[in-house]
Amino acid sequence: MSEEQAIRAVVHLYVDGMAFANEGALRKAFHPNASIVGNLEDSIEWLTRDAFIAAVVEEEPAPPDTQPLMEVEMIQITGDAASAKVVDEFAGSRYTDYLSLLKVDARWLIVNKVWHRHT
Repeated sequence: MSEEQAIRAVVHLYVDGMAFANEGALRKAFHPNASIVGNLEDSIEWLTRDAFIAAVVEEEPAPPDTQPLMEVEMIQITGDAASAKVVDEFAGSRYTDYLSLLKVDARWLIVNKVWHRHT
């Protein structure tokens, strides 16, 4: 598997984890110390991985036969660091996510997510 394919697999885990409220998939995709940051109404929402997962699990999951939206618009890799731009949907809204990934113990993990919710 190429590095890009490995990163796409992590992005897929992340998107499926959000769409289907799959806590295990999200824990596999994110580093334990990851930050999830974006503007929510008039303030910055800055979540830990565990707070983000708890918020996702509270939402109504997509039906099991649904194919979640996942448009990987860009992946850039330099050594053990990478970034990905992903368009997806969650809880009825469309998002653009900028994911920072780091290769840790031979595995790509999301260490930071900055998101924008489209209106």
